[in-house]
Parts: sequence; structure tokens; C-alpha cells
Amino acid sequence: MLARPRLPLTIVISALMVSYCFSEVPSPDSKSDAKKPYALLYGTVYGKDDRPVYGIKVKIQRITGKKASWELYSDHSGEFAQRVPAGAADYLVTAEVKTPKGQPKPEVKVHVINEERRDLSLHLR
Repeated sequence: MLARPRLPLTIVISALMVSYCFSEVPSPDSKSDAKKPYALLYGTVYGKDDRPVYGIKVKIQRITGKKASWELYSDHSGEFAQRVPAGAADYLVTAEVKTPKGQPKPEVKVHVINEERRDLSLHLR
């Protein structure tokens, strides 16, 4: 019995694996979200010493809303980012930290007009 060469089969399998690895398989949710227009709220949380602070809870809500629509945490660089719907709207961005009685929590009002990026910073007192 003669041994058959396996080189062509190996090449075919390798080519299929490479094409599969480089093909994009979108999830059902990503199709609908990828085409929706959005604005980006991008910010940094700074501490009392004016250095970025990690792990601060940030809440974002519309000015007209009663509760926060988004809650996220600052990363190791003190930064956070959140997509919000495009269009004219006002948002209130608040850092959730313990403050002495009578002092307000650090907050910033942001006005978004359309699909844009708004940079902001929150300074802890």
C-alpha cells in the first residue's frame, strides 16, 4: 500500500482556518447598534491632588430625567466614556463620592447638539 501525500489536504485546512480567523462574524446586536448615530461623553475624574483617580462611580442622566440612565467607573487613568443618543440634549454627569454634609457632589452639566464628542472633567474636593 502506498502512502498518499497529505500536503494538499493540509494546505486546504490551513487556508480555511486562516479565512475563518480573519472573517468578521457580527453579533445580532452589533448590526443595529453600529449604524445608530451617537454622541460621546468622554471625561476624566481628578482627585484633591489634581491627579486622575481610579474606580470612581460616575452617573450620567438627562437633565429632565429623574434617575441615572448610565452608571460606569473611571479606569486606571481616571477616564470614562459613554455613548449617548445623538441629538440636542442636556446631561448631568455626577461623581458618586462621599462628601461632607452640606457639600454637593462633583457634577458637570453637558450640552450635546448632535453626533459629537464632548470632553469634560470632574474634580473631587
